[in-house]
Amino acid sequence: MSQMESLTLPDYGLGAAGLGNLYSEISDETAHQTLQAAQQQGMTYIDTAPYYGHGLSEQRVGAFLSETSGQVMVSTKVGRRLLPAGDTAIPDNGFASPAPFIPEFDYSSAGIRASFEGSQKRLGVEAVDILLLHDIGELTHGDAHETILRQALEESLPEMAALKAEGKTRWIGLGVNEIAVCEQVLEKTDLDCLLLAGRYTLLEHETSLPFLDECHRRGVRVIIGGAFNSGLLAAPEGGPLRYDYAVAPEWAVRRAAELKAVCARYGVPLAAAALQFCRAHPAVTSVIPGARSADEVRQISGWTATRIEPALWAELKERQLISTDAPVPA
Repeated sequence: MSQMESLTLPDYGLGAAGLGNLYSEISDETAHQTLQAAQQQGMTYIDTAPYYGHGLSEQRVGAFLSETSGQVMVSTKVGRRLLPAGDTAIPDNGFASPAPFIPEFDYSSAGIRASFEGSQKRLGVEAVDILLLHDIGELTHGDAHETILRQALEESLPEMAALKAEGKTRWIGLGVNEIAVCEQVLEKTDLDCLLLAGRYTLLEHETSLPFLDECHRRGVRVIIGGAFNSGLLAAPEGGPLRYDYAVAPEWAVRRAAELKAVCARYGVPLAAAALQFCRAHPAVTSVIPGARSADEVRQISGWTATRIEPALWAELKERQLISTDAPVPA
């Protein structure tokens, strides 16, 4: 990995799906204030994607980049092209009032190049720090998975490597919600990094822990998205309980309540433990919670700075609420 050492991400960055109006609409001004607050709090790494708000998240990040003088690192993704909607109905992908485009999977070499060129325009940049191949894997593609995996290995990743060689990005990797596809790709090729969403969290990490250990051995840096399991571990009292982008199942609600009760005895917000737990694994280079307002950013920043007694982690292990092998903050 020739350029691996040339990029140092902050411990905590900002996931920008919410800036694409995920679940509900926010204004351009609110998005701008969110990005401003993130920069002020040292969360100087932003992860976005063409899919988020069908280009809206990238547009808003681009508007911010055009006005800020401070250093900000950006990752975006390839694997979908945005086609102008025209008179066609815009599909509901969970984004409220998205931009008038229809996202379509395209993992061909030409599709990767076209996707990146679209991102360059929306972000107003020549190059990004990290470029990720978005949403490959069996969970997303079902029966088409093997075909798409082959195309990813033969076309997508070589095209991304070419963009890296041209100086258009410093790291390349995957941005996915499943571990199996990461293992399948790493069997065949080297990657600089992985953005793994919702699979290594305080709530559930037993099955992903050996994989993160292997990433650490191989020098593949892991960026953790979905540290709150789609909000479950940071839900305010009486707020909606979401897990994996849907209504939280009973087992997850019960386990989150057990974790919360232990944290409460130590005066620690569950969300603070959730973020700091993810960051403690040596393979993890950055954790990127999502935020939709400056207040949420400041709240996240407070959680990352919360002092947590070692006794809390010891009790969670004793009660088998976290794996005895899981690295915890020192």
